[in-house]
Amino acid sequence: MKGMVVLPGAGDADDLIFEGELFGAVSPETGKNVVFGELVFNTSMTGYQEILTDPSYAGQMVCFTAAHIGNTGANPEDLESDSIRAEGVILSHYSPRPSNHRSVEPLHEFLMRQGKIGIHGVDTRRLTLVLRDRGVSAGMILPAAMRERLPEMKKELRGKNYGSFDWIKSVTTATPYVYPASRAGGVSRFKVVAYDYGIKGQLLRDLAARGCDLTVVPADFPAEEVEKMKPDGVFLSNGPGDPELATYAVRNVKALLGRTPIFGVCMGHQILSLAMGGKTYKLKFGHRGGNQPVKNLGPGTVEISSHNHGYAVDPESLPDTVKLTHVNLNDGCCEGISVPSLNAFSVQYHPESSPGPHDSGYLFDRFIGMMEQN
Repeated sequence: MKGMVVLPGAGDADDLIFEGELFGAVSPETGKNVVFGELVFNTSMTGYQEILTDPSYAGQMVCFTAAHIGNTGANPEDLESDSIRAEGVILSHYSPRPSNHRSVEPLHEFLMRQGKIGIHGVDTRRLTLVLRDRGVSAGMILPAAMRERLPEMKKELRGKNYGSFDWIKSVTTATPYVYPASRAGGVSRFKVVAYDYGIKGQLLRDLAARGCDLTVVPADFPAEEVEKMKPDGVFLSNGPGDPELATYAVRNVKALLGRTPIFGVCMGHQILSLAMGGKTYKLKFGHRGGNQPVKNLGPGTVEISSHNHGYAVDPESLPDTVKLTHVNLNDGCCEGISVPSLNAFSVQYHPESSPGPHDSGYLFDRFIGMMEQN
């Protein structure tokens, strides 16, 4: 079925339309093939399955800049959560016949099983340039046959404001659960409470492999209940959306500061910064990809890191008790902080994704060292 990606403008003449072919869970009924979301691009060459199942992409449609997607198929081992969290997939060229010994099914069937839609044959280079120029944009994927209904669809899209919705609540666990160290081949050494703002599976595996018995709790789990568990440390996970909407998370982290070592990643970094009195802001087109250079200001080394965030911390808003530890070499934004007096630190990027491939593994070891000393 022919389809199109639409970035609506103020008037009909301002609409940007990118033609393509729909695939995945395509229905004979055109109205069921409409997808709305915040349109973002990712520059990773590989790892599309991990990207699509990352809860941090909730509410977003992902445009992949890599020329070919689908080459490695899909398998049950490379999931970051139990389902595809992105709203839609936009590709230049789809490879329908995977060539990888680990593949269980092609991307097309993976999308079908998950009830998700993609579109391929799109000029993704031009679309990415538009997003870099305009900034991330609300958009939609729909069948070409619905072109005449664009005014109606645009009206519906305007009622779906990505930035005003608390996406963390849509992906966090409903109840606490345990992820023992033994599940990742680790030997139990520490009790860690992990706040689930949209936690990735690899983060759990990396912590568990280092001896952490994890209790994963909902994003709004009360700080006083965490204290009753007497954890050796608290982990703040990644997650989607605007961190300033998660006031409950900021309030709980404030209450836990200084009581136990705290390590935050991505959304967790932003929540920790807000708890310290800082401010966040929305980036024009965000950082999403597996090739971001980050400088560690301590030793002066550079890490090649994986990113997925549309918001950043304003370092000028942080108090003097907070140290800036990492910066992005592309745009200079804050990539890490440390609060030595309160035994807390965080990074904006994803050390578990390891495109370096081991550049950022020391961050997990640092958290372990803090718990040992504490």
